Parts: sequence; C-alpha cells; structure tokens
Amino acid sequence: MRYLVLTALLGTPVLADGPVIENVTAQRNGETWRFDVTVSHPDTGWDHYADGWRVLDMDGNELGMRVLHHPHEQEQPFTRSLGGVAIPSEATQVQVQARCNQDGWADQMFTVTLP
Repeated sequence: MRYLVLTALLGTPVLADGPVIENVTAQRNGETWRFDVTVSHPDTGWDHYADGWRVLDMDGNELGMRVLHHPHEQEQPFTRSLGGVAIPSEATQVQVQARCNQDGWADQMFTVTLP
C-alpha cells in the first residue's frame, strides 16, 4: 500500500505558477496603440522567469510582442510598455498573453476593450 502511494506521488508533476497578466491599459497614439501591461510571475532567476507578452486580435493573430530580457525577482508585479502596435480599425477588443522562458505561453488571456 505504501509503495502505491509513493509511486503516485512521484508520478505527479510539480507545476510552477505561470505568468499572469494583472492589468492592461491601452492608449491610442495616432494610427497605433500603446499598451502598458502589468505581469506577475514567481521569477526565480535566469532559469525561470517571465520573458515576454504579446497583443493578439480576437482570432489569435499576433499584433505586437514585448520581449522581457531579464528576470524580475525583486519587482513583482512589474509593468512594461509597448508602443507602435497597429490594430485594425474595426477591432473593439484585443487579448494580451504572457510567456515564461520555461513553460511557454500562458493559457490565460487578458481581454482588453479598446477605449
């Protein structure tokens, strides 16, 4: 019986928390948009950190991406910006998705209604 319990525990993968989009603000600048995105992730250093986020249309097409070049262990949550994002004029909403260097793109999408 103990052997079965131990086997079950050893066979269970340990999953770290993925990156989470906490907040997004969008501002139109002429023909393009600026996004200020707040991300949280339990960064542990260079081996595991949130390394980017992207703006997608509602069909999942990438409109812009912000690469994060280093961990933010001491700054959680943190906000970074991306300007110059071209969004089709008929769009009323977009999605923002975060990524970490170990687990890839998060399943969670943050939907933004454009002002």
